[in-house]
Amino acid sequence: MMDFEMAHDAFIQHHLLRRTGERKGRLARGHKEAEKLFCRNIWWLLRGNFDELHPEFEVIDWRGLSYYCDFVWLTTYVKLIIEIKGFGPHVRDMDRQKYCNELNRETFLSAMGFQVISFAYDDVAHRPELCLTLLRMLISRYQPDSSPTCLKSVAEREIIRLACLLARPLRPIDLETHFCINHRTAVRMLKSLCAKGGLSPITGAEGKHVVRYELQRSAMMQSL
Repeated sequence: MMDFEMAHDAFIQHHLLRRTGERKGRLARGHKEAEKLFCRNIWWLLRGNFDELHPEFEVIDWRGLSYYCDFVWLTTYVKLIIEIKGFGPHVRDMDRQKYCNELNRETFLSAMGFQVISFAYDDVAHRPELCLTLLRMLISRYQPDSSPTCLKSVAEREIIRLACLLARPLRPIDLETHFCINHRTAVRMLKSLCAKGGLSPITGAEGKHVVRYELQRSAMMQSL
C-alpha cells in the first residue's frame, strides 16, 4: 500500500501536470504546511486516497473574480469546499472589507451549489481527531462506508442526527413523525440506542415511566 508521502506527492503532481498559467502557479505556491497537514492528519486517515479531491481549486465569486479554495471535493453528488483558516490572516489581520467579502463569497458559493466548511489551522495541527470526526459525520450523509452497513446502523445514526437537529431530548413521537413508523417501533429503536449508550432515558415527574431520551455526547462524536 502506498504511504502518505508517496500518495501526496503523486496527488500534487497529478494536478500540476494538468494545469497551466495561474492555476498551476497557485497550486505550486499555495499548497503549503496547513494544506499538507490537512491531507496527512485528516483526509488521508479518513479516505486513504485523494480521489476526487482538488487542491487550490479555482471558483468565481459574485464579483466575477477568481478565488482559489484550499480544497474542493467533487463527486457525482457532492461539491464540498474545504478551507483551512489560520487565526492571523482570517481573524487578527482581517479588515472589515475582507471580512464582508469572505462572508459574501461563502454565501454566493452556497447559492451555486457548493457546501462550504472551514477548519481552524490550530485544530488541524493539534486536534485533528476532532476535525476527522466532524468531517466523517458530514461525508457519511453523502457516501456509504466502504464496508457493508446494515439498515439498523443507518437508522441509529439518523436518530442521533435527529437529536442534534432538535437540540432537545427525543420523544417517541419524534421518531414516529421522522421515520413514519408506529409507536412501538419508535420505542424499541430508542431503547436499543439506550442499551448501546447512545441515549440516556429520562423519567417523568413520578419517576415511573420513561418519557424522553437524552443524547449522550460520546454517541454524537463517535457513532457517526
